[in-house]
Amino acid sequence: MPVMASDDFSVHTDDCDRFDDGMPISDLPDEVSSIDDLDCECWSGFDSLAAIE
Repeated sequence: MPVMASDDFSVHTDDCDRFDDGMPISDLPDEVSSIDDLDCECWSGFDSLAAIE
């Protein structure tokens, strides 16, 4: 499940250690149209957005 960090609103996987505090979200933000829109390395294990859902 994706998690949105409370400090900079970046999106991470729920097992990522790069955010201190966050809120689980059920869907990725509308701005995310490809896996390349997710900046953190925690998404490197996914090939596409379809693999996240």
